Amino acid sequence: MLDKLEKKFGKYAIHNLTIYLLAAYAIGYLLEFGQQFTGVPYLNYIWFEPYLILKGQVWRLFTWVLIPPSNTNIIFAVIMFILYYQLGTALERTWGAFRFNVYIFGGMLFTVIGAFIMYLFVGPLIPVGGFISTYYINLSIFLAFSVCYPDLQVMLYFIIPIKMKWMSIFYLVIVGYSIVQYIAMGWWFAAMPIVASLLNWFIFFMMTKNLQRYNPKDIHRRAEFRRQATPPRTQYRDGTPIARHKCAVCGRTEISNPELEFRFCSKCNGNYEYCSEHLFTHQHIKNN
Repeated sequence: MLDKLEKKFGKYAIHNLTIYLLAAYAIGYLLEFGQQFTGVPYLNYIWFEPYLILKGQVWRLFTWVLIPPSNTNIIFAVIMFILYYQLGTALERTWGAFRFNVYIFGGMLFTVIGAFIMYLFVGPLIPVGGFISTYYINLSIFLAFSVCYPDLQVMLYFIIPIKMKWMSIFYLVIVGYSIVQYIAMGWWFAAMPIVASLLNWFIFFMMTKNLQRYNPKDIHRRAEFRRQATPPRTQYRDGTPIARHKCAVCGRTEISNPELEFRFCSKCNGNYEYCSEHLFTHQHIKNN
């Protein structure tokens, strides 16, 4: 399906999408720093809030992506920009611009859907916007990269060498712990946006797995192949090996002559087996 969509709509894909995402974060950081000095809550006008969207503030459907991960540390922001620029551009080169667009915008769409599902349960009493963040969109980029390059080694904090697959497992454990915490507190609805925002990664992860091997037909085919490829075990009687194949002409067996192959003749009446030397030269047996 993606191949067909790419042929039809691939020309509309946004190239270097990571740069646009990071530019949006930069605007968000400027607004965040600005409200600390001016006292004007700029971010309150752009974050995602289903109640206000249904009241007509439809721009919030899009402007929430400007809100960066909740950390005002400038050093953290610079490291985050460098890291996700490298990860995002590498994924775009690996998948192509169209598939990368589908992945990112799919994560955003699932986040919006999850937020509205949460709103259906809590209503306007609890601000949903406080649970909606671009953090999990960034995390989905990180996890997708770790699936593509699991053994790539990076320097954690520029000091500790660690492979991507172990870092992704660590982050998944943290996310799982957060979900369990919400459920334990009775806020199971708060886990909705988290699960929804990572749904695109889960779909991608499942697509990279060879699920065909669990198909019953494929299981039967592999079992039949192993049965035919595995040589039969030699049986013994009183310490003497018992032959499974015996030529009806010369009497040789697979035990006495393991280099020979044996086949049954379809033209003989009865189960008569012959070695490869007599299969086509013997006289066919016809029962009266």
